Amino acid sequence: MFVATWILIAIHWGGALTGLFAFVHALLQRADAYSAADRKTKPIWMLITGGATVVLTFFQFYGGGMILWLPALVAVLVYLVDVRPKLIEVQRGGRNW
Repeated sequence: MFVATWILIAIHWGGALTGLFAFVHALLQRADAYSAADRKTKPIWMLITGGATVVLTFFQFYGGGMILWLPALVAVLVYLVDVRPKLIEVQRGGRNW
């Protein structure tokens, strides 16, 4: 059971670090890139990723906290797999080939 505890701790803090990465990335992007990428505004994404990071840090994904932890992780992952690549593409000028 000792190994299972370490796995749960790793999942918990892995989610929190993922949220922190998404929040810092959202913070460092230009505000006009969000509208150019046809996504929500920068303050909205900072609120979503920042709030999700707080939830991922203070709630555990097992037990009663899962009802908040799981949607927070989904919100962070939506930013990372949908918004982040689009922002990078817009700021680099897109593909020209």
